[in-house]
Amino acid sequence: MGSAARVLGLDVGKRRIGAALAECDLGVVTGLETITRRTLREDIDAILALAERTGAERIVVGLPLHMDGRESPMSREAKHLAGKLGAAGQVPVEMYDERLTSVAAEERLAARGLNLKKMLAEKRKGAVDQMAARILLEDWLSQARVD
Repeated sequence: MGSAARVLGLDVGKRRIGAALAECDLGVVTGLETITRRTLREDIDAILALAERTGAERIVVGLPLHMDGRESPMSREAKHLAGKLGAAGQVPVEMYDERLTSVAAEERLAARGLNLKKMLAEKRKGAVDQMAARILLEDWLSQARVD
């Protein structure tokens, strides 16, 4: 893992990228925002600007694999985005298995009493994307502390 104090987590989707920030020293993960995807260049710029604004020293990109571990079209997309972020060279980038984070995010939001059916579709999806990024980072952080 390294010793980064702040880590930006990304849940990459076709239309949106959910973002969360881990304060590793405190073990706290906070949802930040949802980036609406545009072009790859604009997505990279938005992510790097967010990393700079938050003082992130590492970026963890969720790798959405099938349940049996095979890659999906979205895993290839996430790898491509991570590769471009890494090539920018501003902060180290790593991939982390994110199977089931979106399902867990929907369950966690529902448990908080958020009626996902009544929320506007885009707002609901953005909330799920941010929560998925939080869960990704929470898993990553707990795994990093064990290693």
